[in-house]
Amino acid sequence: MKHIAVIGNRAVTSPDFSLNDLPGSAGRIDILCRCVNSAFLLSHGIRKDVILYLILRGAGDPPKIITLDGRYLKHLNPDERSTGALLKIALKKGLGLKDGEMQRSTPGITVRRGDLRDLIKDGNFDPVIYLHEASGDIRKMREAIKEWLEKTPLFVLGDHIGVSREDEEFLDELDAIRVSLGPRSLHADHCITILLNEIDRIELDYA
Repeated sequence: MKHIAVIGNRAVTSPDFSLNDLPGSAGRIDILCRCVNSAFLLSHGIRKDVILYLILRGAGDPPKIITLDGRYLKHLNPDERSTGALLKIALKKGLGLKDGEMQRSTPGITVRRGDLRDLIKDGNFDPVIYLHEASGDIRKMREAIKEWLEKTPLFVLGDHIGVSREDEEFLDELDAIRVSLGPRSLHADHCITILLNEIDRIELDYA
């Protein structure tokens, strides 16, 4: 399985937002919706070997982690609005959760109270990889990636705001591996598409 965590710095943690205004009323949760689609949607199917963790830190009841597991996902469509509706349902299910509590939502989706530290502490991930533009080129790490994929890798990236200094310090404490996807800054959802494409090329031995 490939595990991917996206930090939504301002993504709301309350279900009280409009599906007609995801960028404005929901703290740019539209970015997370696009990340969901990039992580799972193929032309004629869904990636079953990806688990995506959305870390929401915005207004309402922070922090929350919404987990989407490709093995069990249903009702996922390519438009942001329907994905936003799935996240809205999860946040409604997650109202009032205490530390360590988890609640099932729609198929393949769960919600819990927690942040990046909680996710990594409880997840037994190895290694942790931080997607950072000023780092080693992923295309020069083919053999290392093969080794990572035999374990339980977690790829971490931020939204349009990025990863905070505090989070970076935490990742450095873990000796997280920094990896760059290319020479330019990219949108988070595009990063996920490129990351999974690079992994596809390695797994399928596509030159």
